[in-house]
Amino acid sequence: MKNNSNHSLREEDQPKKESALSSLDSRFSQTLRNVQGLLKGRTIPGKVLLTRRSDPLDDSNLQEHSPSYHRSFSSNDAGTSDRVDKPEEVDNASKPNSTAGVNKLKSSTSNIEDTPKEVQRSTMGARATDSARLMKFSKFLSETTVILEKLRELAWSGIPPYMRPNVWRLLLGYAPPNSDRREGVLRRKRLEYLDCVSQYYDIPDTERSDDEINMLRQISVDCPRTVPDVTFFQQVQVQKSLERVLYTWAIRHPASGYVQGINDLVTPFLVVFLSEYLEGSVENWSISDLSQDKITNVEADCYWCLSKLLDGMQDHYTFAQPGIQRLVFKLKELVRRIDEPVSRHMEEQGLEFLQFAFRWFNCLLIREIPFHLVTRLWDTYLAEGDALPDFLVYIFTSFLLTWSEELQKLDFQELVMFLQHLPTQNWTDQELEMVLSRAYMWHSMFNSSPSHLAS
Repeated sequence: MKNNSNHSLREEDQPKKESALSSLDSRFSQTLRNVQGLLKGRTIPGKVLLTRRSDPLDDSNLQEHSPSYHRSFSSNDAGTSDRVDKPEEVDNASKPNSTAGVNKLKSSTSNIEDTPKEVQRSTMGARATDSARLMKFSKFLSETTVILEKLRELAWSGIPPYMRPNVWRLLLGYAPPNSDRREGVLRRKRLEYLDCVSQYYDIPDTERSDDEINMLRQISVDCPRTVPDVTFFQQVQVQKSLERVLYTWAIRHPASGYVQGINDLVTPFLVVFLSEYLEGSVENWSISDLSQDKITNVEADCYWCLSKLLDGMQDHYTFAQPGIQRLVFKLKELVRRIDEPVSRHMEEQGLEFLQFAFRWFNCLLIREIPFHLVTRLWDTYLAEGDALPDFLVYIFTSFLLTWSEELQKLDFQELVMFLQHLPTQNWTDQELEMVLSRAYMWHSMFNSSPSHLAS
């Protein structure tokens, strides 16, 4: 009787298990359908149209297929946007437990790559130029107190270039949200930077320690090597500005000091803040056209924004760079979960992720993509705020798996050469938006399920 009773209970439980699995599969299917629709030109996170449509888009259709923006919050974030919704299918899809669900997730890479080429090429990317978004940016920036969460939501998908300097200062917490205080704070911080340069940089070597002399020498060697394919950075005065910012930052941050790679991180800030004074293409800029006061203001903004950025990633640049090593391990685990064939092939060939991904985390992909795309990528970086380090893992996974099929055909030596010289020289906004869209999708699915990233 006891066995019969147990057998009966198991039979009663079976429909419940099947129902749960069916429900989970359904949620996965819905999420993947949403994202596939997103990648075919409807929207990307942040509600930005990817295509310029000749026919008006039906609002009900947009609501049905567009997952609302959901930023990855950290414990330091506070407040929410009035339009940050969490669709049920995205929340639930972040907790996949069934084999069928995981298989569907693993197949998502091939589904994305199957998007018709003509559709991919027709996408305009998040260029942040449609009038509705411009009006939103203008409205948020004109408020007496900027609501940063609303600004983050909007900035995630791209910032209009002429608004980028002000938005970046706000997102990094360098400029205060209160407009009444902003001008005074910037003036004070710029004077503070000037005092630091006078105290630490504009002194003879006889007043420096041996370590400081060696550090300054290393910086002076690295500056001419920074973004070598952009002629603007070969100007002597530009390199001197980089040197002043880097040396002053390193002296003020002795826990890490100067680490090679930080020189790359200054360049997006330098270009963005110079764009307030110089017009046209970066290739045609001459920093000598600016007064020394303007150059000093740009350097000060670069210094403080670099400081704010690295405050959230301190252990990336301390001894042995443990923060980067930890994220490289997470990257390896995430690739294994999403694209097991690529992971297995790289392991069979004896390729360690540290051999190529360390530079990605160290320089935040600045050396891997065309420089004209860097500021767009950094719009998303800065919109992530304190959650950026963890989100980098998803961006870099998406970046790597762009070449999933190619990687599986290469031996060890070919893999090393390929990953050190990735074919991104002809990339446009479309390819970058595809990387970010996949990263958003996988973050929605995995970030609330850390057990999926456990070894």
